[in-house]
Amino acid sequence: MTTNGEVIDVLLVEDNPQEADIVRLYLAKRHAHIYRLTHVRSIDQALTAIAGERSPGVILLDLHLPGARGLEGFERLAAEVRGVPIIILTNCDEERIAAQAVRGGAQDYLVKREVNAALLHRAIVYAIERQRAERDLIKVKERYALAVEGANDCIWDWDAVSGQAYFSPRWNELVGLENETTVGDLDDWFKRVHPKDIAELKGLMIPPVSGDRNHFEHEHRLRHENGDYIWVYARGVVLTDGGDSAVRMAGSISSITKRKQTERQLMHRALHDALTGLPNRVLFIDRLMQALRRYKRNPALQFAVLYFDLDGFKIVNDSLGHSAGDSLLVSIARRLKSVIRPGDTVARMGGDEFAVLVADIEDEQDIAQVSERIHHLFEREFSVAGRGMYSSASIGIAVITEQYNSPEELLRDADLAMYRAKRSDTEGTVIFDQTMHQAAVSRLNLETDLRRALAQGEFAVFYQPIVTLAERRIVAFEALLRWRHPTKGVLSPSSFLAVVEDSGMLSALSWWVLEEACRQAHSWRNLFPDGETLGVSVNVSANMFREVQSVQRVKDIVRQSGIRPKDLSLEITERDCMDHGDAIKVALRSLREHGIKLHMDDFGTGYSSLSYLQRCTYDSLKIDRSFVQTIHSETHSVSVVKTIVGLGRMLNMNVVAEGVESQDQLDTLLSLDCPEAQGYWFSEPVPPTQIGRLIREAWCLPQL
Repeated sequence: MTTNGEVIDVLLVEDNPQEADIVRLYLAKRHAHIYRLTHVRSIDQALTAIAGERSPGVILLDLHLPGARGLEGFERLAAEVRGVPIIILTNCDEERIAAQAVRGGAQDYLVKREVNAALLHRAIVYAIERQRAERDLIKVKERYALAVEGANDCIWDWDAVSGQAYFSPRWNELVGLENETTVGDLDDWFKRVHPKDIAELKGLMIPPVSGDRNHFEHEHRLRHENGDYIWVYARGVVLTDGGDSAVRMAGSISSITKRKQTERQLMHRALHDALTGLPNRVLFIDRLMQALRRYKRNPALQFAVLYFDLDGFKIVNDSLGHSAGDSLLVSIARRLKSVIRPGDTVARMGGDEFAVLVADIEDEQDIAQVSERIHHLFEREFSVAGRGMYSSASIGIAVITEQYNSPEELLRDADLAMYRAKRSDTEGTVIFDQTMHQAAVSRLNLETDLRRALAQGEFAVFYQPIVTLAERRIVAFEALLRWRHPTKGVLSPSSFLAVVEDSGMLSALSWWVLEEACRQAHSWRNLFPDGETLGVSVNVSANMFREVQSVQRVKDIVRQSGIRPKDLSLEITERDCMDHGDAIKVALRSLREHGIKLHMDDFGTGYSSLSYLQRCTYDSLKIDRSFVQTIHSETHSVSVVKTIVGLGRMLNMNVVAEGVESQDQLDTLLSLDCPEAQGYWFSEPVPPTQIGRLIREAWCLPQL
């Protein structure tokens, strides 16, 4: 607003010198402001003055000028001085034209005969203030219009007095109306709302019991002109007359269809297996809980749970790779969808485990039919990794009874029945009953078998070569425990290691493997004319070194086997490393000072161990196979491998990549300057009798 002492530049456009002098006299009087007057006699002179360096603060314009009669002069001037207030000076007989000028944008008009100094001063001040207010209002309108356009919302307004509603042009875009279509009734909105949503929406727009304002927001479906429903988010405010009557409502409507689609996708991903598209464990347990609740209300609504995994699935992963295993799982899931009944649920529970919820059964015959269809789907050949193969499943079944109170109990018993089926040579399907052994009994049986195996010498040590990538040279072998089961064949530790750990047998087995590996490493010397030996890596548990004299025992094994300390490497998992106590750290440090090497196994899968590496020194980091297997399918795996290789180089530590199964993986490791690797691409773990052939025929390894 104008302030006292402000200088106001006034441009007077008047061809009559006497009237110009009167205006000059009026403005020269003492006012709250100082007027600096410029006088011109025509519109052309006025335009020239306006083009100067200083723009006027206000223009006083006579309507009766040479060459510009009526509104002509005003229109020319107004077109050039947008934002500068114009006050019309007119005679009595020109008052009608002056009023038209005001409607055309002039701020005011004054009749010359009625003008005095005070009136002129007030008109100028008011004109300037009104012009500023109008300019600010224009900015607000522009800002509001830009905000609405940026928000991409429909703005709506309803007036109770007129009954008319206003919807911004965005409404037509939302519902697919032509741009020229006018919507002026609130019912045009309501009639498009989905029948299941309209009652709730109208309920929110009812005025509050007390107060004169009610804010609301609501998500609902809106019918598009093409017949489809879109999701929108409406918000607004209801103004009342202080009672229970709405006098006005206004708000906005925005499209949230994409958000709803994203939510559905996220919900689907959260409840479905990413690989097979089947329901996952979370969704299966939820549906199982629903079935259990229905049964509790009505015992006639019986159901059953079938639980199974794939026989020998680990062999597929170990021999053909995890991508082949994934392909097999996808094929099995596709077949499962085709054999279950409508209303039943099949889910992937994790790994190679699946479950089926068989609903609304009348007797065990219904369950048997579903089980038979599952077994039949495995009778046909699967195509995996370009080759045909067969698989099978052992199925455990738990049928609902009054004793069950949670989905987990049903899954537990179905799982127990599945393991009974796996142990059976004749039954592919087992239904759980109360005489079945509990899980502890099952584990006890396995523990007994393991102790018998240890006593009868059923355990063996296989060896997998570790190869330098730059020279394609075998530099060491990793010793891997295997169980030569009398009926199941050669078993890897994954099938029995958990029981070994729980039973306390791990230490005895670990020491036996260490002794066997060192003895075998000494025998490799005969394979080289100069008597050189190859290194051997042995997986050990940190708990071994809690035993008294454990360090000396390792040293004695090395000495008695005849190998050099540097030929032995002890591999300890990253997680095991992080759990070391101080006594174990001292023991490992003593072994390393003796010349025995330490490898951190499965690096990258456990805790963040960078700070640990600063305190405890290791000779090698072994990159976990999970990163090698996904080195082409997941970009972060390449970054992890690259980081570990760089970390090893920076810390002067060797790096070994595990689980190499393809040329592409090998090429990527070479490009990352990974020093060493091992995996099925070079050789599967072999018994000692094949090591000599593997070394002599090193040419059989894939060429780099």
